[in-house]
Amino acid sequence: MVVGVCTVELFIAGSQSLKDKRQVLHSVKDRLHGKFNLSVAEVDGQDLWQKAVLGMACVANEGSHVNQVLEQALNVIKSMPVVEVVRTKLELL
Repeated sequence: MVVGVCTVELFIAGSQSLKDKRQVLHSVKDRLHGKFNLSVAEVDGQDLWQKAVLGMACVANEGSHVNQVLEQALNVIKSMPVVEVVRTKLELL
């Protein structure tokens, strides 16, 4: 069993309030969960309007599959115009 953990630091330029930020993050999390069946949660920056850190987790039998799924999820996030990816970190356990 391989567990993949990925943290993604995001900048949300259009956010003017925590409510705006929550709407954007809800959309991002729903898309990732629906498309890749990932567990996704905001793990840092909860009190900041324009910054968020998302944690994503994936479990599979092979590390290559976990890596592929997390890389595809990152590509989906990068393709979204409402967020800018500042930093990523991917770990396989």
